[in-house]
Amino acid sequence: MRPSIEQLKARTKTFSLRILTLCDALPRAPSGRAIANQLVRSGMSVGANYRAVCRARSRAEFVAKLGIVVEEADETVFWLDLLAESGMVKTARLELLRKEAAELLAIFSASQITAKKKLDRVREAKEQKEQCR
Repeated sequence: MRPSIEQLKARTKTFSLRILTLCDALPRAPSGRAIANQLVRSGMSVGANYRAVCRARSRAEFVAKLGIVVEEADETVFWLDLLAESGMVKTARLELLRKEAAELLAIFSASQITAKKKLDRVREAKEQKEQCR
């Protein structure tokens, strides 16, 4: 079943809150602070930019803003993986958050592909219509 817009808004907000909680618990060493800063920025950006997607004024803007969400979700997956591999946090503690990040990335990536295909079809139909004039 495909999640609704409101479900995804709530899910990305919860994800952002979980990222904040994790980052507050990271070591205060320079490496911990550096990862925390990046993770807070990208992790919270997923939800904030998804809300912007929901306010898109055109199909093209929708696709473009969705691309930003995909980039931020992918970056968040990277930082969570790096955190796990660094040993700063036990992998088991990150397991559910990493799973959620991967699921959100998959959802938004699939949505982006679908939206891009629809946009391309609309543009193609418009071009064909103009050629017939």
